[in-house]
Amino acid sequence: MTTTVQAHLQSTTQLSNDLSPLALRGAFGQFPSGVAALAAYTQDGVAQGMVASSFTVGVSLEPPLVSVAVQNTSTTWPLLRETNRIGVSILGEGQGAIARQMAAKGSDRFAGLNIETNNGAIFVAESALWLETSIYNEFPAGDHAVALLEVHNLADFTDVHEPLVFHKSQFRNIRDH
Repeated sequence: MTTTVQAHLQSTTQLSNDLSPLALRGAFGQFPSGVAALAAYTQDGVAQGMVASSFTVGVSLEPPLVSVAVQNTSTTWPLLRETNRIGVSILGEGQGAIARQMAAKGSDRFAGLNIETNNGAIFVAESALWLETSIYNEFPAGDHAVALLEVHNLADFTDVHEPLVFHKSQFRNIRDH
């Protein structure tokens, strides 16, 4: 049995065609996201790091892949891209100041931080999750590059550190809600 549904072709007035960066940031900011610190030692032994809230876990289980979107204007990403391993620390509750520090330009992003390292990947202590990754693939996506990162090792600390989230332009703890 086939049922035919007659569609109304009247346009909705609820959609907006304002796709300005301000409008998009406002709309996208309504949805919470985790906060990831990506860090590694470069070939010359210098620690480099950045923060991304456009990070996605569980892109694939076979192989294990996560993704991150990085602005094309980033000066840190080209340095991290050349490393063998990139540490991804999903920051934990109370680490909003660390996120701001690691996102700041022109400063020592690791000053005063407790870090651990493995295979050149750098991890921030007291994070909710650590992923040791390498670049699997990367492709352009508008004003960003999307990188797929293959996970080689992980450490899950969510039993003691809830993840930090970024929501409505603020760092928040999951326990707050």
